[in-house]
Amino acid sequence: MRSERILVKGNEAIAMGAMAAGCECYFAYPITPQSDIPEYLSTALVEAGGEFIQAESEIAASNMLLGAAACGKRAMTSSSSPGISLKQEAISYMAGSDLPAVIVNICRGGPGLGSIDPSQGDYYQATRGGGHGDYRTLVLAPSTCQEAYDATIEAFDLAFRYRNPIMILGDAILGQMKEPIHPWKTRGRPAGEAEEWSLSGAKGREPRLLKSLYLSEGALAGHHAHLVEKYRTMQDEARGEHVWTEDADLVVVAYGSIARIAKSTVRTLRAEGYRVGLFRPVTLYPFPSPDLAGLAARGKRFVTVEHNTGQMVDDVRLAIRRHADSELLTVYPGVLPNPEDFEHPIRRLMDTENQPEEARHV
Repeated sequence: MRSERILVKGNEAIAMGAMAAGCECYFAYPITPQSDIPEYLSTALVEAGGEFIQAESEIAASNMLLGAAACGKRAMTSSSSPGISLKQEAISYMAGSDLPAVIVNICRGGPGLGSIDPSQGDYYQATRGGGHGDYRTLVLAPSTCQEAYDATIEAFDLAFRYRNPIMILGDAILGQMKEPIHPWKTRGRPAGEAEEWSLSGAKGREPRLLKSLYLSEGALAGHHAHLVEKYRTMQDEARGEHVWTEDADLVVVAYGSIARIAKSTVRTLRAEGYRVGLFRPVTLYPFPSPDLAGLAARGKRFVTVEHNTGQMVDDVRLAIRRHADSELLTVYPGVLPNPEDFEHPIRRLMDTENQPEEARHV
């Protein structure tokens, strides 16, 4: 049963979700626009008996996360774009060592230090692993504060199910906006969740080795075969939200905060009689390609809307390539769009038989 509603920021919802999921350790370094997460956990996690460390840098924090993950702890870090870039080496090591961890990226504008304005510029980094070597992080993209809470709880479960880093990709809009959520109690951490592999002391058993270094002949190839098989099983987690796609002539594809804004646009255009729908990927890796391919096979047209210069559109086009292409409508990082900003370009697409052309920008 859900509790009463409370009004919180998206960042606070993530921190509360971590507490509900049984987070035991949190390591981070402050950076805007995600600093509400460490602020909340610096009190709540410590009062609950957990470990909170504000490290000397993002690099230190991510390596502390690696150590806690190797000990089988439910552990998390959070940061924003440039900070996530600094954490990538340790994330690659965690992926290579089959270690579970939760990483939150409240994305800001880039490249480089960029700005603290909203952006979805880290899509490639999040969905392609981000660090060195062939690896993947499973990526969740909440679009509401409630989803941010729920996704954080789910992220801990997924991390231990696959023994893999899980990323929650949000942005400054989601992190800083306030809306009501229903906090709910989980069933708690499953007994013996990491008992068979964690480094929790070797008394009474054979020593264990968790590593990402494979030097003997054929060993690295064998490890990659294992990783590829794990990523194949992750495909079962792919999912997206359909809004009026059943009878739509044109499907808008957007994720996270931009999907919420685009949904308002779709609602307005629907009221005017336009047969337009919305598809929102909830997981960015694995990407819900079968859903989009199914829509494309039924003759739908597509426009991808992103708060960057065009990244997710590559995955959309791969998914629908046998039947269709996708237009691209982008919002430059640093601009905060309104639903009205999308109305004219989408209405124009609906009013014409336009073929794919150069990207449009809001």
